Amino acid sequence: MLLSAPIGFRSLRLVGFLICCLPQLLSAQASTQKFISTYRPLADSLSAAYGIPAAVILGVSMLESGAGTSRNARLLKNYFGIVGRNNLLKTHGIRTRYKQYASDTDSFIDFCRLLTRKKFYASLKGNPQPQHWIQSIAASGYSEAPVLWQQRVLSTIRKNRL
Repeated sequence: MLLSAPIGFRSLRLVGFLICCLPQLLSAQASTQKFISTYRPLADSLSAAYGIPAAVILGVSMLESGAGTSRNARLLKNYFGIVGRNNLLKTHGIRTRYKQYASDTDSFIDFCRLLTRKKFYASLKGNPQPQHWIQSIAASGYSEAPVLWQQRVLSTIRKNRL
C-alpha cells in the first residue's frame, strides 16, 4: 500500500511553473548554445586580429542581442546595440535609432573597430582579462546604465563559460 502526503499549494505552483516554463527555459538555453557555437569562431578570429578577448566580444553581443533573438539582431543584424543609420522606416515602417549592417560579420567587426577608437584600447590590447575590458567599456559611456550593464555582461561571460 502506498502512502502519499497531500500536495501543498507551493508544490502545485512549482509543478505548474515547470510545466509552463520549462520548455521555454530549455529553448532559451538551446538558442544560447547555438549562438555561442555559431559566433565563437568569428569572435576568436577577431580576438586575434584586434587583441580583444573573445569572451568580451561574445558576452557583449549575447547581452545586447538576447543571444541573437532581439529585433535589432534579426532585422538590422546589429548584435551590439550600436546606434547609427538604418533603412527600417522605409522597408518595414519601423523607426529605430540603431545601426543596420549588411551581415552579422560586419556588426562584429564594427564593434571591434569601435573599441579601437577608445582611449583605453591601447593599454588593454592583448589583455586577456574580460573584467578590465568590460569595466573600461562601461566607463567609456557604451551603456546608459554602466554599473548594471557591467554586472550583466560579466554574469553572461561567467554563466556561459566564455
